[in-house]
Amino acid sequence: MAFGENPTFRQEKPVSQSWFASALAVIILAAAFPATAQLPGADVDAQPDPAIACHVGVYRLDDGSWVDVAPLESRGLRWRRLDGATAKMTPDADGRWISTLGWTVRVEGPQPQLGACDEGRMEFEGKGGRRVTLHAQNTTFIGQGGTRLNGRLILPPGDGPVPIMVEVHGSEGANALDFNPFQRFAPASGVGVFVYAKRGSGGSEGRYTQDFHVLAEDAAAAVREARRLAGARAGRVGLHGASQGGWIAPLAASQTPVDFVTVGFGLAYGALSEDSDQVVLDLKAKGWGPEVLEQARAITDVTSAFIASHGQIGFGDLEAVRTRYGAEPWFADIKGEFTGFLLNTPNDQIIAMAPVLDLGTSWDYDPLPVLSRLDTPMLWIQAEDDIGAPPDATRQRLIDLAAQGRPVTLLEYPDTDHGIVRFETAPDGARTALGYAPGYYQAVLDWARTGQLDGAYGDGRILARGAR
Repeated sequence: MAFGENPTFRQEKPVSQSWFASALAVIILAAAFPATAQLPGADVDAQPDPAIACHVGVYRLDDGSWVDVAPLESRGLRWRRLDGATAKMTPDADGRWISTLGWTVRVEGPQPQLGACDEGRMEFEGKGGRRVTLHAQNTTFIGQGGTRLNGRLILPPGDGPVPIMVEVHGSEGANALDFNPFQRFAPASGVGVFVYAKRGSGGSEGRYTQDFHVLAEDAAAAVREARRLAGARAGRVGLHGASQGGWIAPLAASQTPVDFVTVGFGLAYGALSEDSDQVVLDLKAKGWGPEVLEQARAITDVTSAFIASHGQIGFGDLEAVRTRYGAEPWFADIKGEFTGFLLNTPNDQIIAMAPVLDLGTSWDYDPLPVLSRLDTPMLWIQAEDDIGAPPDATRQRLIDLAAQGRPVTLLEYPDTDHGIVRFETAPDGARTALGYAPGYYQAVLDWARTGQLDGAYGDGRILARGAR
């Protein structure tokens, strides 16, 4: 769960793999190419294509609007606009740039062209654009346990105080210093950004982990470093986390003072419940009714107990589930974060994979106590049709917290999936992302500036607005 690319979508994906999918991908790779496999979060996982990385930047058009051009982990670039429009850019044999709509392979929509590498120039729908020069300060700071982490502060032009978002990563292993797009277009919109390479990536020390407590201490240290570097220019300073960052950002806010928290497509309940809810969504999508869903919950109780024990206990229970339900017509439709994998993988293979499967995940972490005590104003932005982070239980928890007077605002976008992306659905049910929801980026920026949402943000609906 995070800012990168999502396995629920075809083609190049808009949001990152979940923690378990990341681990499983490494396991499969290790089996096929043991000499080249890397752990999730390894610094060599992805590098921008040096032949075209010179074009990366945010471009100011003649009408004052901006277009951000970001690197991809695969060959190519991706442009984004404030209204959520986006496309993948690749050069053709003649050097012209071809844009394919969203995450499709269709050549539709604007076809921006870039100048030579040293020109910093763009043409976008008849308007000229120049790459904006941003003031960036690179730094190294100390995270949890003395781990040295690489970071960067990017501020808008000027001398006065500005809001600053500290970007909290999701579960992706890619180096945020290369691939986080907010570090360009937020400063171009008047909002500063502090971004850092999570432990095990981008030259930062340490090993990739899913320990939310360790990651929250790293994020809290990043807040302190952002304030130190910004000095008198530090206005409102807060945390912006997406996907897995929805667990980490509020926890970090409980450890160091911040002025705001923004959570995108995160969860207000624990990681085990995420798998159970995903299993239920998978089965509902296949048309199975309440009786099957009840049996599925009993199955996820077993798989959750197994995974929470780090694979040390529960093989007998797994075998009992396979024996009891394996012949049922709905059994093959069980997926989820890890349940489908555990049910369909021989025990000896699970045992062999166990050291890689255990990434230190905080299985016992329930965010509700932290959310119930946190006085920091929080904006949660949800995707109504999120199949990576099913939103129903989170929605109800946040509405309840707001009703209890907690400073929680909930903005939900209909017809969107993980990443707040609009999508189209193929006859086989597969989704392809078309772009980000209009209003989503603006809501993130406005919350950083003022701690309020005023006016309309596309089709987003405010479902809760707690005390300020």
